[in-house]
Amino acid sequence: MESKNIILEIAKRTFSQEAEAINGLISLLDTQFEACVQLILNSKGRVIITGIGKSANIAGKIVATLNSTGTPAIFMHAADAIHGDLGNVQPDDVVICISKSGNTPEIKVLAPLIKMMKNPLIAIVGNIDSFLALQANYVLNTTVAGEACPNNLAPTSSTTAQLVMGDALAVALLEMRGFTASDFAKYHPGGALGKMLYLTVGDLCKNNEVPKVLPNDSIKTLIIEISSKRLGVTAVLDENKKILGIVTDGDLRRMLQNEQSANNLKAKDIMNATPKLIEESEKAVIALEIMRTHNITSLLVTKEGQYFGVVHLHDILKEGII
Repeated sequence: MESKNIILEIAKRTFSQEAEAINGLISLLDTQFEACVQLILNSKGRVIITGIGKSANIAGKIVATLNSTGTPAIFMHAADAIHGDLGNVQPDDVVICISKSGNTPEIKVLAPLIKMMKNPLIAIVGNIDSFLALQANYVLNTTVAGEACPNNLAPTSSTTAQLVMGDALAVALLEMRGFTASDFAKYHPGGALGKMLYLTVGDLCKNNEVPKVLPNDSIKTLIIEISSKRLGVTAVLDENKKILGIVTDGDLRRMLQNEQSANNLKAKDIMNATPKLIEESEKAVIALEIMRTHNITSLLVTKEGQYFGVVHLHDILKEGII
């Protein structure tokens, strides 16, 4: 038990130290940050982000965040850059170099080469007196008082500070660009978030069966239609294919429990005449919202006012939308 308490205390201390390091960045923000955002916004090229060691790992994540929020970016490892990958850098590109010390051998070789190429160089650096900071056109200060590591060695607070500075850049850029939820969906079509933004009801139900009966059809016909179409419901349509109502398997069970004889009953006798409808062009997430609000599992789908099919809760959940 005591060992568990010690472990939890270590975790809490780490959280606290890293949170303190992040809060310290607020006082370090200045007009250099604004200038960097404007520089990237006005650039006709890409953002090339480079670093060495753990800073390279952070650079990769920042690249991913920028790409997913509308700012084209490429990762370039600092060691590879000085052995040929520097050819990735094009004349209009902005280069961001990430380093805690700003004095690693690879950075000392790379920074002057970037300056020779006349590309703007932004330093995300934890030492504003370092070689990198002095070479850079712009400096984003990520100095931290110390690492969360008890030996003050393993990059922890410093890499968290770098990551947060990258996130701040990405968020500032996306807001300045007016990047919308629809834009986000374009870059995330395969994920649940993207599906919430672009997947329609029609996309979900187009492969489903289309159960339907007439108002005077018998209970036997109802049961066969609901069972064979495997959606637990059927629409009740008139001869002009106008929706009159809906019958669910729950309606059938309640009818059988309450009626001594169902032989003379018709579909119109047990249907719900006010079914919940949704247009096939509506987003799937709207269908889910309606189902949750009314505690139901199916909606009748219409297209231009005509019956189109059925969307079931399972269709939505299968796509990872919850």
